[in-house]
Amino acid sequence: MNISSYEDLLNAANMQSKPQRMLFVFTKAELPGEATSDQQAEFKARKGGALMPVLCVDKLASNRVSFASLDEESRHTGKDWDIVFVACMDGKSDDATESEEAEEPLKEMVKSIQVGSIGNYLAFNRGGEMVRLKAS
Repeated sequence: MNISSYEDLLNAANMQSKPQRMLFVFTKAELPGEATSDQQAEFKARKGGALMPVLCVDKLASNRVSFASLDEESRHTGKDWDIVFVACMDGKSDDATESEEAEEPLKEMVKSIQVGSIGNYLAFNRGGEMVRLKAS
């Protein structure tokens, strides 16, 4: 299945034989401390910067949480974000109370994002549009 939207991702996750847990890491673009003038210009044009994780959450794919609902929920945290990275994992059960099974995978996801290893994740902007990023 070709995934080109958040809805496609939800559909693909719900077609799997095992229940899927969706992992979300919300990030904020920041300018590195020793940024060059070129880096500053790219950042100002919203084409550069470092993506720093600010919030993590997991959701059951079977709950079919819309992107708008996810965005609204994130607003209640008071954390501003620019890009959300998403991955799916097999869940042990379809029970929302077993969120602890996602703790370690979320930590690993955060570490990967911090070092720029983002190739295994889908990325969406605040508008819910899928974006392609390249690590530099």
